[in-house]
Amino acid sequence: MADLLVRGGKIMSKNRVTRRQFLNYSLMGVGGFMAAGMLLPMVRFAVDPLLQTKEEGEFVVTSKKASELTEEPTKVDFSFEQVDAWYKSQTTNTAWIYKNGDAIIALSPVCKHLGCTVNWAGDPEQANRFFCGCHSGRYEKNGVNVPNTPPTGALDQYEVAVNDDGFIMLGKKFANEFAK
Repeated sequence: MADLLVRGGKIMSKNRVTRRQFLNYSLMGVGGFMAAGMLLPMVRFAVDPLLQTKEEGEFVVTSKKASELTEEPTKVDFSFEQVDAWYKSQTTNTAWIYKNGDAIIALSPVCKHLGCTVNWAGDPEQANRFFCGCHSGRYEKNGVNVPNTPPTGALDQYEVAVNDDGFIMLGKKFANEFAK
């Protein structure tokens, strides 16, 4: 009670705030408010994509029916919606699909050497192989690279499923299981 002072019926503190302290408190408050105003949007921008629900593992339906497949690889185009942060775009990809007994194999057409596109029987001398025209890269039918050719690894595979209507569905890429 010793630090309190009564003036005109009001209780006031004897510890007065100096002008310097007032300016210090004011500038610190305004500076903190401005810093928070700049940092919060940046934190929100960095954290928001982590909080978004992801639809990983979804399959994309192609236009090819499983009953139409043969042991000869067929080029199949498929489209899906790609999301990059907040930007959505329609993307078209390609896969080489064929039957291997009862199994359906889907291979990525992207060469592991320089990222060019491979074609089935693209070279008359390599009739039963995938061929990359960029640097004469060759792959066996199962996507395994031919030794002593430019590709550094096997073609990637896609997860494969068949929907109720008999259409082939492709999922995520994974490392070629035949290359082990």
